[in-house]
Amino acid sequence: MIRVEVAKWGQTLDDLRHASVHAPHPRTRERFLALYLIASGRFNATTCAAHVGRQDETVLGWVHRYDERGPDALAYRRTGGRSPLFSPRRSSGSSRSSRRPGRPTTACPATAGP
Repeated sequence: MIRVEVAKWGQTLDDLRHASVHAPHPRTRERFLALYLIASGRFNATTCAAHVGRQDETVLGWVHRYDERGPDALAYRRTGGRSPLFSPRRSSGSSRSSRRPGRPTTACPATAGP
C-alpha cells in the first residue's frame, strides 16, 4: 500500500486540502487533491486515479514525486509546446521605437521655428 508522507515535509492533511483548493494552476490543484484523497484514506491510488480521470501510473508518479522531493515537485511547470492561443499579453517594455521603419521623422512645418 502506498502512503503519502506528509509528516516528512512538515505538512498536515489540511495543508494538502488547502493546496488542492488554492494552488495557482488547475493541474497543481488536481495533483494535491489526489494526494489529499489518498492520504485521508478515502481512496487508494487506483480508485483515486479513476475518480480524478487519470491513469494509475500518473497518480502513483505524483505520490512518489511528493514523497521524494516534497510539495514543490507537484507544482505545474510548462515544459514546451505551442503557446496558448489566448495567453496574457506581455508588457511592452521593449527598447524598440514604435515608429514605422523606413519613414524619417520630420518636424511639422507649422510648429517649426523661423
